[in-house]
Amino acid sequence: MVPPRGGAAGKGPGARGTAATPRPSDALTRAQKLDLYYWMRLTRQLEERLVNLYRQTKVVGGLFRSLGQEADAVGSCFALEPRDVMSPLIRNLGAMLVKGATPVEVLKQYMAKGDSPTRGRELNIHFGDIGPAGATRGFLGQISPLGDMVPVMTGVTLSFKMRGEDRVGLVYVGDGATSTGAFHEGINFAAVLKCPLVVIVENNGYAYSTPTHKQTAARHFVDKAVGYGVPGVQADGNDVLAVYDVTKTAVDRARAGGGVTLVELMTYRRKGHAEHDNQSYVPPGEIERWAAENDPLDRYLRVLREELGATEAEIAAIDDRVRDEIDRATDEAEASPPPEPLDALVGVYADPPVTPPLWFRRDAAGDRYGAERAEGWGTWPSDGGKR
Repeated sequence: MVPPRGGAAGKGPGARGTAATPRPSDALTRAQKLDLYYWMRLTRQLEERLVNLYRQTKVVGGLFRSLGQEADAVGSCFALEPRDVMSPLIRNLGAMLVKGATPVEVLKQYMAKGDSPTRGRELNIHFGDIGPAGATRGFLGQISPLGDMVPVMTGVTLSFKMRGEDRVGLVYVGDGATSTGAFHEGINFAAVLKCPLVVIVENNGYAYSTPTHKQTAARHFVDKAVGYGVPGVQADGNDVLAVYDVTKTAVDRARAGGGVTLVELMTYRRKGHAEHDNQSYVPPGEIERWAAENDPLDRYLRVLREELGATEAEIAAIDDRVRDEIDRATDEAEASPPPEPLDALVGVYADPPVTPPLWFRRDAAGDRYGAERAEGWGTWPSDGGKR
């Protein structure tokens, strides 16, 4: 376990501030601190429900877990204002929920339902809600090539700056994405133009199956910040308050015109790249050690009980609320219909679609089905199979 450098106050492992250097999280109300637990618990329980559905073959495609990383997504996104924009990766379900995505939307997406946000045409959290401040929830649907959302969010935040809007963007990348050209080009461009952007690197130890020390010679990803001329800070990614502190500082700096901050969050991915990944590349005992010693929910529950005086009844009420929300969302998602075939045309080139179905067959003779195809297309011969 690599200890963080910098902490919330920037002075050593796990630094959480002093009386002389108050933390941003000190300003959070008791209700807001309980909310942090709610969002982390909702993230974990929703993913566990998705695992059950995946094993019942009700999830279409892959399932990507953030087990052990919930504090990263929740604590960082909690530092944003409603008008700000966030771009997640596949392990940032918690950030999506904080920003306004609902469990039923996520379930319908994974199950490819016809009334899902993408009408069954895209999966997991590949959907967005972005537009004018206040009119949308402010999350931008990810694209799969890693690192590519950094230049996209650079463009988004450049538009904020050019329009004089008081808005900030936050983009997540994993440790592996920092080795891509898109990451370099995006953060460099954003740094030069002082875009109001916060770049979060979630260092969870592995780029798919490649351990960090085999993926880069850099000792710490935060050290890369100096090459772009921007501040860099590293924090304990399994401490939700430390995550909030460093992100809130970076967000406030960006909003004040200070430009980009690179934030490295030290965490650990306790599940594989996706549910099909058996993690055979992980050394024996490593996952169990992180689960026993550094689980973000267990750690935060200790803070709530010991520092906030949260009662067992309060915690149980949050757990019951989460369970009820997920149960109701699951019932609704399972009852939803599959997509209609023509839904595949909606919003692709025109909305509503104006091209008639099967337009490519309109010139085919009734007795020569498939004659419009060139010879060699697929397995259907151009003479309609009459040779």
